[in-house]
Amino acid sequence: MGVITKEHPKCMTEISHKNTILSHQLRQLVSFGITEVVMTTGYYDQVLTEYCQVLHLPLSFTFVNNPIYDQTNYIYSIFCAKDKLRDDDVILMHGDLVFENQVLEKVINCPCSCMVTSSTLPLPEKDFKAVVRNGRIEKVGIEFFTDAQAAQPLYKILKDDWNVWLDNIIRFCDNDRRKCYAENAFNEVSDRCAIFALDVQDMLCAEIDTPDDLAVVSKKLAAVNERTVYMCFSTEYIHSGHVAIINKARRLGRLIVGILSDEAVASYKRFPLIPFEERKALIENISGVERVVEQKTLSYADNLRQWKPDYVVHGDDWCEGFQKPIRQEVCEVLAEYGGKLVEYPYSKDAKYKELDAAHRAEASMPDIRRGRLRKLINMKGLVTALETHSGITGLIAEKTTVLQDGKTYQFDAQWVSSLCDSTAKGKPDIELVDMTSRFRTIDDIMEVTTKPIIFDGDTGGLTEHFVYTVRSLERMGVSMIIIEDKTGLKKNSLFGTEVAQTQDSIENFCAKIQAGKRAQKTKEFMICARIESLILEQGMEDALKRAFAYVNEGGADAIMIHSRKKDPAEIFEFVEKFRAQNSTTPIVVVPTSFNTVTETEFKQRGVNVVIYANQLTRTGFPAMQQAARTILENHRAKECDDTCMSIKEIINLIPEE
Repeated sequence: MGVITKEHPKCMTEISHKNTILSHQLRQLVSFGITEVVMTTGYYDQVLTEYCQVLHLPLSFTFVNNPIYDQTNYIYSIFCAKDKLRDDDVILMHGDLVFENQVLEKVINCPCSCMVTSSTLPLPEKDFKAVVRNGRIEKVGIEFFTDAQAAQPLYKILKDDWNVWLDNIIRFCDNDRRKCYAENAFNEVSDRCAIFALDVQDMLCAEIDTPDDLAVVSKKLAAVNERTVYMCFSTEYIHSGHVAIINKARRLGRLIVGILSDEAVASYKRFPLIPFEERKALIENISGVERVVEQKTLSYADNLRQWKPDYVVHGDDWCEGFQKPIRQEVCEVLAEYGGKLVEYPYSKDAKYKELDAAHRAEASMPDIRRGRLRKLINMKGLVTALETHSGITGLIAEKTTVLQDGKTYQFDAQWVSSLCDSTAKGKPDIELVDMTSRFRTIDDIMEVTTKPIIFDGDTGGLTEHFVYTVRSLERMGVSMIIIEDKTGLKKNSLFGTEVAQTQDSIENFCAKIQAGKRAQKTKEFMICARIESLILEQGMEDALKRAFAYVNEGGADAIMIHSRKKDPAEIFEFVEKFRAQNSTTPIVVVPTSFNTVTETEFKQRGVNVVIYANQLTRTGFPAMQQAARTILENHRAKECDDTCMSIKEIINLIPEE
C-alpha cells in the first residue's frame, strides 16, 4: 500500500469520506447487534487501539497483540488469541476486507458454518480460491483452480467446527508452522470441520491489497451507498418490530419511507387516529430514514416509478392473503427497471397483537368514534355505509374489503336501520321496537366494531323524546341520526302514496331539529333531515324548500333526499339545484330503488353519503330460508353444505377479545 499505510495499519485506510476499512466493518457489526470484538494487532498496535476507542461504538473490545507480527502470518495472531476464541461461534474476517451489508447479513443468517465465495467472479491468480464439492468447502488457498470459486476470508464458524479448526491452528503454531495461512490448518481437517460455500455472486466483498484495489473498491462502495430502498407504513404507533425492519432496510441503502395517506389508511384498515402529518413526522425522526413521502394508495406503483428504488423491503406476510396482488404488482414494476424485492419474516410477537388490540379498543371508544364520520366526509368527499342489525353483520361491514386497480375498498360506516332491526326481531316496521331495544342493538355492534354508526331515527318521535334520543346516541358514540319529516304511525317510505302518510310541517320539523341540536354536548354529532317530498309526490320545489329551511332555520347538519323511482333523474335534479345554493352541507342518498348509479357518479354530482340500507337483511333471510327448505326436502343437512360458510371462517371473523 506504500505511503498510504506509512503512519497506520492498512485497516485504517480511508475508503470514503466518513469511513476507514475498519470503521466500516465495526459499524456494520454494530448494526447487526454484535457487541463483542476480539481484535489481533501488530503493526502500529497503539494507534489501532486508540482509534477503536475514539470511534465511540457500543462494542466491547479485546485486543490481542502478536509480538512477532513481522515474522509470522495471521495464523499466529489467531494462536495468540486462542484463549479468547474457544468454545463459541465466531465471525472471522480480515482487517482489509470491504463488504456490503447484504453479504454480512447472509453470513450471520446462514444456519451452518460458511465462507463467502462467488460463482460469478473470475478466479483470481494470487488471492484465495475455495474448492467446493456438493456445496461444502474442501480446500482454501491461492493455488487451487479445479472445482474452485473465488473466495474471501469472511466466515461464520459454529462452535464445534471452530474448535476443530482452532485445535489444528494451535498444533501448527506449536510445531513452528507460523508463516502460512490459517486456511492451511483448515485444509487438513476439512473433513471434520464442515464449512459450506456462501455464494454472494456479484455482491461487494473484496480485499484491499494495493492502491489500485483501493480505488476499485472505493468506487464500488460508493455505488452501493447510493442505492435506494423503499418501504411503506400505515402504522400509527412504532414498536420494536417496525424498528427492526427499518434497521434491516437501511442497511441496504438510503431509505425512503412511504406513508399511506389518511384516505388510503381509511380504505385499507380503519380511520387513522393519528393524521398523516403526525405519522409522517414520527417516521422522519427515526434514525436512518433519509426521506419520507406520501403514498396515496395501497398500490406502490406510482411511487416506485417516481423514485425507482433499488430495493423494496416488506415483511413476508403479504405473500398470501389480501395483499398478495399488491406484492405481485410491486414485483412487476420492479422488473421494469431491475429493482429487487427483499422480504423479511413478519414479526408475530404476542405483544404486537396486544398493541393492535389496544389501538382497536381506542378506535372504538365513543369520543373517538363519534367524530369520525365528519372527518371521513371532509377527507374523502364520499363515504359509504352498509346496513347492520347485529354484532355479526357489524363485523361483516367492518372487515369486508375488496382490492381493485391497486386500491382497497371497504365500507366507511354502518347504518343501523329501523326496518332491518325490526325485521331481525320479527316485528313490523312501525316504530314498534322501542329505543331501549334499539340501543341494545347499537351496543352489540359497537362492542365488536370501530366504524362510525349512522342511526335510523324514523320520525324522531315526540320532540321531548327526540331530545333524549339525541343525548343517548351522542353519549354512546353514534355519529349521525337521520329523521324523516313525517308524522303519525310510521309506514315504510317505499310504499309512497299507496298507504296514508302525513308529512310534517316545515315549522314543526325545524323546531324538532333545533331541539335536538340544543341537546347536543359535542360538535361532532350530526342530525340529518330526511325529506319525503319526492316519495309523497309533493314535487321538487317542496323538497328544495324544505331542504333549505331544515339547514338554514333548523340547523340540520346534513340532508337526505329519498326516492322510490328506479330512474335517478329526480335525485340528480335535487342535488344539482341544492348544490347551486349550498355547496357544503352533506347530502345523503339511499339508492335502494335507483341502484344502477355508481358511487363515482354520486360523488361527481355532489352526494357525500351513500347508504346501502337493507342488502344484508334481504340477502341473509332468503339464504336461511333456502337452507331450511333444503334440509326439509332431503331429510339431512349434506345438500346444504355447499351454501354454508364454515364454522372456522365464522370464528375467524369474530374477534377473540
